[in-house]
Amino acid sequence: MSDERRSLLAEKTPFPDDLDERLRAQLTFLVEVDQLKIILRQSPLAATDRRENDAEHSWHLAMMVAILAEHSDQPINVGHTIQLVLLHDLVEIYAGDTPLYDSAAGVDQQEREGVAADELFSLLPTDQAQRMRTLWDEFEERRTPEARFAKAMDRLQPLLLNWMARGGTWRTPGVTADDVRARKAVIGDASSALWKAGRRLIDEGEARGWARSAPPRCDE
Repeated sequence: MSDERRSLLAEKTPFPDDLDERLRAQLTFLVEVDQLKIILRQSPLAATDRRENDAEHSWHLAMMVAILAEHSDQPINVGHTIQLVLLHDLVEIYAGDTPLYDSAAGVDQQEREGVAADELFSLLPTDQAQRMRTLWDEFEERRTPEARFAKAMDRLQPLLLNWMARGGTWRTPGVTADDVRARKAVIGDASSALWKAGRRLIDEGEARGWARSAPPRCDE
C-alpha cells in the first residue's frame, strides 16, 4: 500500500460532526464494505445468466453453513463459522478476486490479501479490528474445525454453481477434471460426506463432457 491514503466511500457524504467516534468508525467500515457487491467472481449464477459478485457468494456460504453443518466430520460452532465465511472475502475489495484456476494470479495472493486485511480492518475501532483480523487469519490458516468447514463451503459453493452451469469455470482453457478434483479436495478436510458428493458431481461432469479429461500419458 502506498503512503497516499485511500479515499473512503463514506467521505462522499460525510457523517455529522457530532456523531459518536466509535460509531462513526463502525459505520465508515460498513459503508466501505458495500463495495463487496461490485467485486465480480468467475462463477456463474444458477438463477440467471451472469457472474456472481462477492457479496452474493458470501451470503450463499453463510446459508450453506447453516444448512450443511450437520455433515461436518467434527462438531462446529455454526455462528462462529458463519462469521468466518461472511468476512473472509472482504479483503477482495482492495485486493481483487483471484480466480481459482489462475496460477499466475495466485502467486502473490497471500501478500496482497494480507495488506488489504490490514488496511480494511483498521477502519474499525481497535478491539473490533483485532477481532476481525483474528477471524480472517483463522480462516486462512484452517487450524480449527470451523475454519476447515468454512473453507470447504468456499470450495463447494462454486462447484454447485459450475454443475448447474454444465461446466462453468471447469471449462477454463487448460483446466482438466483432475485439476478440479485437486483444487476441491480441501472439502474432504472438513467433511468426508460432502467431498464424496463433490467428487460424484465432478466425475459426472467429466463423463458428460463438462470438464476435460486429462490426456493419456505416453509411456517412455
